[in-house]
Amino acid sequence: MTEGAGVVAGDLPDQLTAAEAGMWQAFRNGSVYDLSCGDTVVDDPHGGHPWGPERTVRARIVAWLLLDGPPALAGRVSALKLTGVRINGTLDLSGGTVQPYVELRGCRFDDEVLLPEARFTTLRMVDCAVPRLEAARVHTEGDLHLPRCRFQNGVRLTDAHIGTDLMLNQAVVYRDRGGRSISADGMTVGQDLQAEMLQSHGELRLRAAKVGVSLSLRGAVLDNPYSRYALNAPQLTVERTLYLTPAGVGSPLLSGTTPARGTRIQRFECRGGIRLDDGRFGDAVDLERARFTLTDDQELSLRRVHASELRFLGDMPQGGKVVLSGARTVNLVDRAASWPGPGNLHMGGFVYENLVPRGPFPLTGRLDWVAAATAEYAPEPYERLASVLRAAGEDEDAREVLLAKQRRRRETLPPAAKIWGFVQDWAVAYGYRPGRAAVWMAVLWAAGTLAFAHADHPPVSHDAHPYWSPALFTLDLLLPVIDLGQVGQWQLRGGWQWLAAVMILLGWILATTVAAGATRLLRRG
Repeated sequence: MTEGAGVVAGDLPDQLTAAEAGMWQAFRNGSVYDLSCGDTVVDDPHGGHPWGPERTVRARIVAWLLLDGPPALAGRVSALKLTGVRINGTLDLSGGTVQPYVELRGCRFDDEVLLPEARFTTLRMVDCAVPRLEAARVHTEGDLHLPRCRFQNGVRLTDAHIGTDLMLNQAVVYRDRGGRSISADGMTVGQDLQAEMLQSHGELRLRAAKVGVSLSLRGAVLDNPYSRYALNAPQLTVERTLYLTPAGVGSPLLSGTTPARGTRIQRFECRGGIRLDDGRFGDAVDLERARFTLTDDQELSLRRVHASELRFLGDMPQGGKVVLSGARTVNLVDRAASWPGPGNLHMGGFVYENLVPRGPFPLTGRLDWVAAATAEYAPEPYERLASVLRAAGEDEDAREVLLAKQRRRRETLPPAAKIWGFVQDWAVAYGYRPGRAAVWMAVLWAAGTLAFAHADHPPVSHDAHPYWSPALFTLDLLLPVIDLGQVGQWQLRGGWQWLAAVMILLGWILATTVAAGATRLLRRG
């Protein structure tokens, strides 16, 4: 009997092995076909223990069942549910339409699985050993589950369409010949993409991928010492939250949740660059307790990312750079210890509306944060910080930030302008501390009054002159423009003339710095 003959009648085809005949009957019955022996060491699909012919079926028989299998028994629904089965040969379902439900648990594939442009309702492969999964443009109406599977030569899901959830929890994926562990550029996932405690050895690519709800890499370890990026996901769209956070260890109930205090956890770790440029995240990008190990030429790049909230709460990256240039977020939730030092932080054009620090983050620390991001003076980061502080009602802190901006700017000026900057800073702190001008005026007025009380002061005209008042005379010297009728009525000689000239000069300096500061404040308002 040839393949296909007798299928309608439900007869067993000729030349099936005993294992394949059992699988055929289980398919028609929709029941689980379990060839495991009960020994955990022997049954481990990733171990080295050989599985003989009693546990082996041919890949072409599996394809036959899925693409053109026999009808279900009366009152049953056909399905392929295999446990502990070795599949020999290349399972090729390219371009096919698979109607039956497929669930493979603890199975071992001798060769790659080919699913390009295939269509499934739901496909579940759990704890399977697969040399390679080639599934570009695969389409599922429901889930694609690959938890705890091991792929020795990568997974390709380019332009795949997953109707509901894609699950890669605890999967182990090694790189292919192109250096990629998972290639999923342009992939669309209808609901959640869960890759918790994933181990990726190579570049995980999600360029222009779209996730309908959340993308969870809780507890994942991304390791790529071979090229620039461990996670390469520019233009990624996640409707809710991207989690690069810890995962709870030891209970399946912890999957998809943030572990409670006291739970044993595994942190998200990334050894290699991360690129999320131009990403769009409806709720948040969460980096709680994440660890990053970067080489000098690698980056945690968030250029032009848009997210309602950025939770920058991981460990300070070891090496490399953090780039937030052009990013936009409503709430920036961060810790002082999470940010890298000078030269390793870039945030030109970074826009945030609210600061929500976790733990102590004093203003001096914020100023150091801005300074670390501006190797060369740039006003925008200071002005953004001042604007956010002012909107939060922290006017005094906002003035301190703008004063720090002027002092930083002064370092870039030529010598003459730098000296004038020091004078403005000394006199009225660039106008941000106007009370200081009144203090200096009072000090100079008191000192001048005491000094001029001992001065020889013959009148210019003996016919008519006002009463001599050292206090009014000093005030007339210190106040430019305003004439109190004292300076032109008395003659001073020698050192007293020089003292009067110094008072006039100091008065002009104070007046000019106050005017400059007032202009700056008005322009800011």
